Formats: sequence, C-alpha cells, structure tokens
Amino acid sequence: MTLLRSRTSLKSTNTEPLTPDRAYQYALRLLTGRDYSTSRMSQKLAAREVAEQDCEDVILRLQREGWLNDVRYAERFAESALSSGRYYGVRLRLEMRRRGLPPDVVDEALAPLLAESDEISEVRSAAERRYPGFSYSTASDRDKRRVVGFLQRRGFGFSAIMRALRSDE
Repeated sequence: MTLLRSRTSLKSTNTEPLTPDRAYQYALRLLTGRDYSTSRMSQKLAAREVAEQDCEDVILRLQREGWLNDVRYAERFAESALSSGRYYGVRLRLEMRRRGLPPDVVDEALAPLLAESDEISEVRSAAERRYPGFSYSTASDRDKRRVVGFLQRRGFGFSAIMRALRSDE
C-alpha cells in the first residue's frame, strides 16, 4: 500500500542558509520567469535565509549587471496594468507602492503613461468591457452604484467617471 504525501512534505528539509554564489544563482533563476522589484527580490532572498550582507551584495551585483532594475519593472508593470484595464490613476500608484517601488520611481514611470492617456475614454472602455450595453440614463440606481463602484476600485476619479457615463446620454 502506497501512502500519498503532500507537496509540503516533499520539500527539502535543508535549512542551511544559501552561500552568496548560490543566492545569486537562485535570484537569476527567479528572474528568468519574470521581473522583480528590488524590494521583492530582497524578500525572496530573505525567505531563503540569505544573510543580510550577502543579500545586499547579490542585489547590487544583479543591478550592476542589468538583471534587476526598478525603473524597468515599474514601466512594464504600469504599461501592462493600463493596457489591460486592471488599474488606473490612484489605484495604479498604490499597487506600485505596495510592490515595494520607491515614490520617485513610480512617478517617473507613470508621468509619460498617464499624460498620453485620456481618462474619459479609459473609463468608457473599462465600463464597456465589464458591462456591455450599459446606459447610465436608463440604468437603475443599484446598477449605477455598481458600475461607478467598479470604476472607482479600478482607480478612476469620480468626476471623470460621471463625465464619461453622462456623456453617453
């Protein structure tokens, strides 16, 4: 009779901290899958019990070699979030800060993207994707609140939402 084990029991029980070279290799392996912010990479290395000084050395080496770049990460994340309609404006800024990006990097990445986008058309696009055929003038109060709340959670300002929805009338 074979006993099934959970995934957690199959993990290595080696609790020795990683050497600086192995920590660097681990970080490179992580970066092959996707970009990371410096803050998130520090958390990943700390979770693997890499010594604080070694962690700093690995991050500096990754930055020096161009593998780890907060500005590049911020620009890619912002472009992706805006194009998919996931986040906009204030919510996008909060998400980027939550991911450990410094305020100056967030501002630098968002300035050109938000300057070239039209918030009113973005509101209309997001509302149409989520609620096709929605008409503010014929909707019930409950439906209006639902749509406005959805758009506010995405990061759009209330005045822009109302201008966009009422202009369709």
